[in-house]
Amino acid sequence: MNHLPTLLALPASWPRALPTLVLLPLLAAAAAIDVRTRRIPNWLTLAGIAFGLLYGAFMPASATDGLRAALAGMALGMAVMLPFYLMRVMGAGDVKLMGMVGAFLGPADTWSAVLGSGIAGGVLAIAYAIRQGKLRALLGNVARILHLGSIAVLAGMPRAMVREGWTSVGKLPFGLAIATGTVSTVLALHFGLI
Repeated sequence: MNHLPTLLALPASWPRALPTLVLLPLLAAAAAIDVRTRRIPNWLTLAGIAFGLLYGAFMPASATDGLRAALAGMALGMAVMLPFYLMRVMGAGDVKLMGMVGAFLGPADTWSAVLGSGIAGGVLAIAYAIRQGKLRALLGNVARILHLGSIAVLAGMPRAMVREGWTSVGKLPFGLAIATGTVSTVLALHFGLI
């Protein structure tokens, strides 16, 4: 019986693992809900952001954690996705979800998660477009995003003008791409691949 407290004791590294143990189920829930409803609920993203910020505020700060890093990661994640929301390419839930990821990962690793999410989103979009027989429309829309869309919206051109000539390919659940890209990033970081 004297060994019971020792068996129940958490390892010394548990504070470093806690964000991952919370982030992964939140991402899985966001992806599942987005696939089913094409929406990511505020209660999920805002609770995740709150946890990421609180963890950053109350855990011992180092080079990769702390409230400042959590705030910077959240701001970066949202700022990178905001132009796509302004062009109506993705929803506000996707922006908030990437902000949540940033609150957990901090700014340096958020860049990797954004890149991974973009790659996953591209693969999912191509697969979806091929399945729907709309690959040409998808490629035309991508060309508009790259050549006109982001510059026009940031310059203040009305969204209606930016959207002219676009063909809907369907609504991709980008929460699935964010979850896939972020989990890939977390695993790559864990195994020292990036």
